[in-house]
Amino acid sequence: MKNFFLAPSVLSANFSKLGEDIQKSIDAGGDIIHFDVMDNHYVENLTFGPMVLQSLRDYKISAKIDVHLMASPVDSLIPKFAKSGADFISVHPESTNHIDRTLRMIKDYGCKAGISLNPGTPINYLDYVMDQLDMITVMSVNPGFGGQTFIPESINKIRQVRQRINESSNNILLEVDGGINIKNISDIALAGANVFVIGSALFGSSDYTFVIRKLRQELKKVHFNLMN
Repeated sequence: MKNFFLAPSVLSANFSKLGEDIQKSIDAGGDIIHFDVMDNHYVENLTFGPMVLQSLRDYKISAKIDVHLMASPVDSLIPKFAKSGADFISVHPESTNHIDRTLRMIKDYGCKAGISLNPGTPINYLDYVMDQLDMITVMSVNPGFGGQTFIPESINKIRQVRQRINESSNNILLEVDGGINIKNISDIALAGANVFVIGSALFGSSDYTFVIRKLRQELKKVHFNLMN
């Protein structure tokens, strides 16, 4: 059976009771916690440091945590987030002078390595690093803020990245980040994604279980279509 993973995004959670809200999203059926790190240099916003990640681990959040580093320079942050409890660390190719070396550093610190592609970033950045990757994230909004609308042209990019993954024969997750909701998740899954970052569509609801159940229902339809 094809596996689909829902990744609640910390960026959209209630910061005044962060641990409780994240645990609530996991209890509702979330699989992976998506942790956006913005440095007010690479993007025009400032969010979380490694101490916040450590606080979630101290709160006994045991789910896998996917740290998305929107920061430049980025290399010095990798050991800090690895030691604070990251399972995945993803970087943007524009944030480092040597993307291969950065990806190897992530693995050296015991984390799975990912690359994030902005809407305007060409996929040829993948050409020489596929063997280093555990995850590829297609940004379906421009990075920096939550609550944005999904960019429709992202569907074609997701298809292209899925083709690259299939041709590589590597076990690489394809994550999509930005503007995902109940109405569009099936199209995104049919294009080839299997990890879905869910922000305001989840945390903007009063019933997380209902939202995740509806998302799963849409993904179940996709699974049925792919199997037939």
